[in-house]
Amino acid sequence: MEICRGLRSHLITLLLFLFHSETVCRPSGRKSSKMQAFRIWDVNQKTFYLRNNQLVAGYLQGPNVNLEEKIDVVPIEPHALFLGIHGGKMCLSCVKSGDETRLQLEAVNITDLSENRKQDKRFTFIRSDSGPTTSFESAACPGWFLCTAMEADQPVSLTNMPDEGVMVTKFYFQEDE
Repeated sequence: MEICRGLRSHLITLLLFLFHSETVCRPSGRKSSKMQAFRIWDVNQKTFYLRNNQLVAGYLQGPNVNLEEKIDVVPIEPHALFLGIHGGKMCLSCVKSGDETRLQLEAVNITDLSENRKQDKRFTFIRSDSGPTTSFESAACPGWFLCTAMEADQPVSLTNMPDEGVMVTKFYFQEDE
């Protein structure tokens, strides 16, 4: 009986070693650029849609429900990701020009972006979950968060005052099925 217990102990140790070795030896760096589609809407139930080549948030009803933009996501780290629309052909980016920080859509293929290229940092957002809601902070401009206006049919933008209550920075973010 004592021999079986000793063998079992050694077997468990060996399995733990092999499992640990396999996970440690996996190549680091860029993970799979598998794109996933998500639905996004703010806590006031406004969904994203495109109007005049600008991403806006509003209440879509009836036949307009088809205008809803799905958010294409490529995860690059546990909480960092690239965000896009139109099948990943247009990406959200945070651009700082002088004192102005703004969100813009750029015609870039989301799967061509790399977390290792400095110029691609403007496309990176840090996802923070708080219960059922999610917020997105710009990696290029720390302290700036993806937001919607309180009023409907206004552009999706960025704010550096997420707790002021003027802009909505909490979203429901659900994988599209």
